[in-house]
Amino acid sequence: MDAQGFPRQSARTRRFSLGVPQHLTVSPDGARVLFVRTTSGTDAVSRLWLYEQGTERMLADPASLGGEKDVPAAEQIRRERARQTSSGVVSYATDGQALMVAFALGGELWTVRTDGGAPRRIATAGPVVDPRPSPDGASIAYVTGGALRVVRTDGTNDRLLAAPEGPEVTYGLSDHVSAESIGRARGHWWSPDGDALLVARVDNSPVQRWYLADPANPAKPPRSMPYPAAGTANADVSMHLVRIDGERSGTGVPPSGGWSRVAVEIPAVASEHHVAEWTDPAFEYVTAASWDSHGPLISVQTRDQRSEYVLAVDPTTGATQLLRHARDRAWVALVPGTPLRLPSGAPVIPWCRKDTQGLRIGNRFTPAGLEVHEVLAAMGERVFFTASEEPTEIHVWSHHPATGFVRISEGPGVHTASVGGDTMVLDSSTDDGRTVTVLHDGKPAGQIAVLAEEPLVTPRPRFLSLGKRELRGQLFLPSWYEPGSGRLPVLLSPYSGPATQLVVRARGWWSAVSQWFAEQGFAVLVTDGRGTPGRGRAWAKAIHGDRLTPVLQDQIDALHAAAERRPELDLDAVAIRGWSYGGYLAAGAVLHHPEVFHAAIAGAAPTDRRLYDTHWEERFLGHPDVLPENYERSSLVPHAHKLSRPLLLVHGVADDNVVLAHMLRFSAALLAAGRPHSVLPLSGATHLVTQPDQASNLLLHEVRFLKNSLRT
Repeated sequence: MDAQGFPRQSARTRRFSLGVPQHLTVSPDGARVLFVRTTSGTDAVSRLWLYEQGTERMLADPASLGGEKDVPAAEQIRRERARQTSSGVVSYATDGQALMVAFALGGELWTVRTDGGAPRRIATAGPVVDPRPSPDGASIAYVTGGALRVVRTDGTNDRLLAAPEGPEVTYGLSDHVSAESIGRARGHWWSPDGDALLVARVDNSPVQRWYLADPANPAKPPRSMPYPAAGTANADVSMHLVRIDGERSGTGVPPSGGWSRVAVEIPAVASEHHVAEWTDPAFEYVTAASWDSHGPLISVQTRDQRSEYVLAVDPTTGATQLLRHARDRAWVALVPGTPLRLPSGAPVIPWCRKDTQGLRIGNRFTPAGLEVHEVLAAMGERVFFTASEEPTEIHVWSHHPATGFVRISEGPGVHTASVGGDTMVLDSSTDDGRTVTVLHDGKPAGQIAVLAEEPLVTPRPRFLSLGKRELRGQLFLPSWYEPGSGRLPVLLSPYSGPATQLVVRARGWWSAVSQWFAEQGFAVLVTDGRGTPGRGRAWAKAIHGDRLTPVLQDQIDALHAAAERRPELDLDAVAIRGWSYGGYLAAGAVLHHPEVFHAAIAGAAPTDRRLYDTHWEERFLGHPDVLPENYERSSLVPHAHKLSRPLLLVHGVADDNVVLAHMLRFSAALLAAGRPHSVLPLSGATHLVTQPDQASNLLLHEVRFLKNSLRT
């Protein structure tokens, strides 16, 4: 096997993400499916596509529209938060019937109709970010320079709706914490009638400024960004109702400057709030927002995350009514897609059923033992969501008052869906790869092509349930290995952090990478420990107050349990590698357990938990000034003197999620303690390493480091 072939392929395919249909939208009548996709597994430019009557048609090709010119800074930030790996048409929005589509390309506003016609550029007041058509398709709201504006789809009557009061204020965009840690990427929502918008106002002036430089280009000034690190001030996020006066009157020139605005009355603090060693009941986070036929709906969460209010908003006055108060002694879990109201007014809200994270739909509850991941959509009174009965599988489910709870997807895998009318597009990842199937009335009616390349190595995972906690794991052995032919050095390659599972019945890029490392002569073990999704409330919250100790113990327990079953695993030659939380776990392993781990590679590791953002870190560890021992215990910098094993630190210099300061502070502490280690800075790289030469050669460098460190 060509050892360099797979790393090069993984790099040029952006870890096999190119050519995969993304952002699927089904029209309400079920007749049309919109999506973005590149034209091959190595093409990095996304196009807009339409699937209709069994055929695909390209609606917008950036090459024919002049290409993507300078991308606005706000759009670059939005793409980084979304971990977007391609360029071109990477996102879009539609009117209520999915007949008109709006998208931004290089800061220009474009529209195209799904019922015919070429894309049309609309002149705007400035570079466009996040354009969204009104439900009737008459207008498009967009953000430029932090201001929210609206323009008619015929290109006329471009108006200012909300202007920032200063350089730190934006209207219609998400803030860093909401986009990075909460999962709320949007900042404006149309009313069903298209005569008003619910708008987020973000004031970053309270937030400390960080400065990210490019050391490889010393003439380039550093980039300034607001970053609310744990224990510091958050952005001031408020919600506003902006009514477009005269929009429905057809007068063309609305009175009073074209708009009126009222603030949404968000309560200051939560009542009947759980009190703990650190308590902050002030509502600082807007976790979700929408506008349905019943009016605007928002969710707000307290700074300490132990209370969440679901609030109905009066669309005229901004007054709010409390619909639900969720409380938890650790933190209130957020379920994407909730809260939701059905046409009947029945709520769809997260609800713990025994230990599982479930849903309450009206007066019904998801069955005990069914762990809900996300609410996908509602068609009438039918709700679609994803959930797990077994942690290694995620399936699409539905609920209707007449039929109850029904599982839709079949076969082991990770399944999700988009729905509209009687059409469902089922997006399935299995051990055999990725398929996107169009179903009409529950029956297969076609396929949307997946153009991703097939990996040059075929993952051959052995699924295991390990130890007393039945840890889900995968073991990858070399395809050429013969049982009894000798022992293999062991490489642990986990993530094992919140919000991500690797041990699933699906062939992901990470399983192909694990198999490639196995082909280099390792037995590769991947384990999802405590803190990962899919295994209930107690499992997820076992890391409350300590983000490292229980997770490391699970990796050790899994290793020993696997070695008891597989004598070819050499416990005298054990290494661990990972990226982001996985890199943090790898570095922590050689610091705290050198008797188990003999070498580590830590990529983009958050080594100082005080340097990560408020919502993410305080959820697990509380406020660093009140509970400093949690941060001391969970950070790596204070324990640098314990290093006695080979350690390679890798970090993207342009990373604005886990900033380079994490690596520099840790390396400085290691050097001060006289602990030798290796450092590999990646010039120009962000949290995702997308430069082909860097990405491919990094894997080769890792193998060399591991073999030299373990002397294999």
